Amino acid sequence: MLTELEKKVIAAIQGDIPICERPYQALAERIGLSEKTLLATLADLRRRDLIRRFGATLRHQKSGYAANAMGAWQVDEARVEEVGRIMSACRQISHCYRRNPTGAWPYNLYTMIHAESEEACWDIARGLAREAGVDQFTLLFSRRELKKTSMTYFPTDGADNRS
Repeated sequence: MLTELEKKVIAAIQGDIPICERPYQALAERIGLSEKTLLATLADLRRRDLIRRFGATLRHQKSGYAANAMGAWQVDEARVEEVGRIMSACRQISHCYRRNPTGAWPYNLYTMIHAESEEACWDIARGLAREAGVDQFTLLFSRRELKKTSMTYFPTDGADNRS
């Protein structure tokens, strides 16, 4: 069960985060809390696994990337964590996660690669493959960016906080 304070904090972070030197302070002030209280509440929600993560949504094309590719990698299960750390350390990678493979689709590790061209995405992928010792992979290129939305768990003032 969430407290009213916890609901207020979750509502504050489910929309756009201010782009400023102290975004949590700005969010806290917006909802009438101290930055310390907001951060302590978030830390407690995270500790209790009520919030697993939250992060930025990158609008690739608006960010200036002309090519974006989902890298699908076939990685030995014993090496998934190791390979994931290598790949997520690459500055051109915005996402890295594991999924269960299927009979027809053997890939179990996925990355989003962002670059100035499709060939640059392939170059990044080939470099990562060498570094991580992964032979089997493919790239799936974004052809069109669809509207991205975030979940709204606690609407504020009847407003839709989705981006």
